[in-house]
Amino acid sequence: MASLVDSAWTYVITNFSDFQLACLGSFFLHESVFFLSGLPFIFLERAGWLNQYKIQTKNNTVDCITRLLLYHFCVNLPVMILSYPVFRFMGMRSTLPLPSWKVISTQILFYFILEDFVFYWGLRILHTKWLYKHVHHEYATPFGLTSEYAHPAEILFLGFATILGPAITGPHLITLWSWMVLRVLETVEAHCGYHFPWSLSNYLPLYGGADFHDYHHRLLYTKCGNYSSTFVYMDWIFGTDTGYRKMKALKSEGEEMSMKDM
Repeated sequence: MASLVDSAWTYVITNFSDFQLACLGSFFLHESVFFLSGLPFIFLERAGWLNQYKIQTKNNTVDCITRLLLYHFCVNLPVMILSYPVFRFMGMRSTLPLPSWKVISTQILFYFILEDFVFYWGLRILHTKWLYKHVHHEYATPFGLTSEYAHPAEILFLGFATILGPAITGPHLITLWSWMVLRVLETVEAHCGYHFPWSLSNYLPLYGGADFHDYHHRLLYTKCGNYSSTFVYMDWIFGTDTGYRKMKALKSEGEEMSMKDM
């Protein structure tokens, strides 16, 4: 199996330059994962399937798709191209040998921890009055594709949290792609608008997920809290999830009372 993977990767690096793989390859991988994971939630909503798991009853429009593509091509792609020399300087490579799964998983765990910390404070800054009004939040009822629907300034500001870890460590391109795929899937899931019985937040401690982040979008900027990106420990440490935990407690009490009445 390892030799097969090595052979496939040898073909890739032989036919494409480092620049093509790191910039164009990363961009098209990102677009593929983002739209393939985000679009199904629009179809679910339009068809009315699995509505019992929908967090908010309001349906959304898909007007954001054109602007999303514009932002991706005019902001995300140029950032990937301009940051390429930094990643190369820090040691990013695409050559063989490929990193072990232990190295990949250790680096990605570091990226998640660092991204959570930086993203939390960045999002709190965006929830100051002026920035919230002029830069942040257009959708109070999020769905998968709104996870990257943001003002260009916000894309750059919060995107810094995502690329900081890889920029520091200079990983193998496989590690960078793995991180990018996981991060895209996580943010789409957090904005999907559905909380399923199989949602990861039901099984993985400290993982936020859609229910946690949907609360952040529903309330006014001065009251929302839940600023964390992937894991919720930053909100727990700084007490910015108090309103959410109270709401969950009241909901649980209401469900218990309903069961007793039955």
